[in-house]
Amino acid sequence: MIGIAELYFVAGLVFAAFAIASAFDQANPKRWGNAAFWGLVAVSFLFGDLLGDFGNGILVLLLVALAGFRCLGHGRPHTTSAGEREVWSAKLGSKLFLPALVIPVTAFAGTLLFSYSPLGKTGLIDPRWVTLVLLVAGVAIALAATMIRLKPPLSAPVEEGRRLMDSIGWAALLPQMLAALGAVFTAAGVGSAVGAMSLAVLPEGNVFLAVVIFALGMALFTIIMGNAFAAFPVMASAIGVPILIRAHGGDPAVVGAVGMLAGFCGTLLTPMAANFNMVPAALLELKDEYGVIRRQVGTALPLLVCNILILYIAGFLL
Repeated sequence: MIGIAELYFVAGLVFAAFAIASAFDQANPKRWGNAAFWGLVAVSFLFGDLLGDFGNGILVLLLVALAGFRCLGHGRPHTTSAGEREVWSAKLGSKLFLPALVIPVTAFAGTLLFSYSPLGKTGLIDPRWVTLVLLVAGVAIALAATMIRLKPPLSAPVEEGRRLMDSIGWAALLPQMLAALGAVFTAAGVGSAVGAMSLAVLPEGNVFLAVVIFALGMALFTIIMGNAFAAFPVMASAIGVPILIRAHGGDPAVVGAVGMLAGFCGTLLTPMAANFNMVPAALLELKDEYGVIRRQVGTALPLLVCNILILYIAGFLL
């Protein structure tokens, strides 16, 4: 049965290919740093279960060290030339994007139809991971179609993938690490600690101030963690559930929904939300790596104020 373990294995092979290609890229003065970084990522996907918690912790520290000491550089993959890409662009136009559309169509339509198809009755795919499995299948189909249609060098998928990952760098791993950080915060009882401190400073019966602290806390913890979904369990257990909902009778739907929106305001302000703020800057090769965040400040702060007012009015006054 194909499940998450098999998908991790495929991802590990891809990162292993990036590591090997990086090691042979003599045009990159930091090729060994890149090779070590992507090689460690490959090890985590391929052998993470065998390493155990301590081994995976050491692996993460090594990744942080490589990134922190700026051991990563931009490779110069040997793939199609700029002239060849221009020829294809002029010839195919928007049709170049058709293979990319295969991926979401396969994942979305396949997930909806999976239970009604013969494939769903074979038991070949674990139902818990059907969307991810079909997403990988969509990538494979799109890649095969592209290779057959455009006939690029056989090394193009690995080299172009490596070029993309080198552009993003260490930020590509932030979502996984931040998800783990949210679990650590919750297990460590950070929510209970924040709740105790909030109760100590909150005047009894002051609902509006509790709303302000909850919304600001959502934004602040999102800035720290880079993910509002990781911040929500902390602030919900600290203030949202015990104070806003139970003590003051707030609408749970409003507290949850608008609280998440307040957290998303923090997403706009933090480099920790790498997939939203740092990756676009890297892919667009902006001179200011924090340029996306600077442009979003003027939206995030007024929006946070609006969310505070909406949470108070809709959750407690209406």
